[in-house]
Amino acid sequence: MGPVGLAVVSQGGMSTQIATGSWMQRPSVAAGCPPGLEYLTLIDQLLVKQQIELAEVLLGWECNNRYAITNSVGQQVYFCSEESDVCMRQMCKNNRPFTFHVTDNTGQEVIRLNREFKCCAMGCCWCAGMDCCAHEVTVEAPVGTVVGYATHRKSGWHPYITLYNADHEQVAHVDGPCCVCNCPCCGDIDFKVTSKDRSTEIGNISKHWSGAFQEVFTAAQNFQISFPMDMDVRIKAVMMGALFLVDFLYFEKQN
Repeated sequence: MGPVGLAVVSQGGMSTQIATGSWMQRPSVAAGCPPGLEYLTLIDQLLVKQQIELAEVLLGWECNNRYAITNSVGQQVYFCSEESDVCMRQMCKNNRPFTFHVTDNTGQEVIRLNREFKCCAMGCCWCAGMDCCAHEVTVEAPVGTVVGYATHRKSGWHPYITLYNADHEQVAHVDGPCCVCNCPCCGDIDFKVTSKDRSTEIGNISKHWSGAFQEVFTAAQNFQISFPMDMDVRIKAVMMGALFLVDFLYFEKQN
């Protein structure tokens, strides 16, 4: 079992203490593994729980998102905090640009997720075939080293995201259901992750039912991501980027 207490999260030159439960113990460093991604060598599933912000519930004021990321036995693996401009959050809502800082139990940033603002990108699956209209999350691990991209792509009706490695080579695809309903009574919604040729299902991103209060009165969501244990940890990190892109495209809306 890992330590119990406070994690220190550094963001924009400021440090914030976040209350935590039990943290996953850091495994030995694997050869060729980016520092901080060693945890992912022992994991085939992550649970991502967005924290409820009272200002959003009571005032409708859009706050920076924060997420606790745990393993299947409830041990916290990472903490994820958003950095974005306050005006962009209020005006652009889920289309806003952002930087997500993913930190471990020491407060060390191990993954960074960036989405640039594109004025033509509105999340429409018909228009995402053009780069100027496609939302994209760039994944760095460690910070400054790009390991891949999660890019919204054109499709007829259903959500479609393509995962790329650092060389912009396709490695996997994420396909959602034909109708993604943000209704509080819809229950779990699955996004299948398939291989490069789309012949084999290799993982899953699932938006979980969060309970009546959270679903009705907040935009905070719970997700689960599954992947093969032996998958390259860099691609696992890119799948995390795809999860947050799915959240912002389809679920980051005030009910």
